[in-house]
Amino acid sequence: MGLGDTISQQLVEKRGLRGHQAGRTLIMVSLGCGFVGPVVGGWYRVLDRLIPGTTKVDALKKMLLDQGGFAPCFLGCFLPLVGALNGLSAQDNWAKLRRDYPDALVTNYYLWPAVQLANFYLVPLHYRLAVVQCVAVIWNSYLSWKAHWL
Repeated sequence: MGLGDTISQQLVEKRGLRGHQAGRTLIMVSLGCGFVGPVVGGWYRVLDRLIPGTTKVDALKKMLLDQGGFAPCFLGCFLPLVGALNGLSAQDNWAKLRRDYPDALVTNYYLWPAVQLANFYLVPLHYRLAVVQCVAVIWNSYLSWKAHWL
């Protein structure tokens, strides 16, 4: 999460080192350790209990449940959590969520279904979060930009 935010600030937003908001990066690191990692890791364990197996059909079922159920809920929690941690009022946070959520969810669907299908089919459960976090560096750059764009 911290690397994604740093990429967002430096390469996307072109803030430069003097304009880098270290507090923002710290918030993203905290979210990664305290929210994203535990929630996503827990979700993978639940998903593996709900749909045991590693066949292609099992992987497809897991991906559909992940992207149809978990991803929309996760984004719906993540975006306002970042807003709240950045001091947005409830009203501003709600307006930002209404504005940004649809685009973030559609963008999610461009990346994650293929990644998750491969992840659920090819990767053992105890490595799935690590694989996702490698891809998530790019995704987290996008999410950081989207979450902090006012």
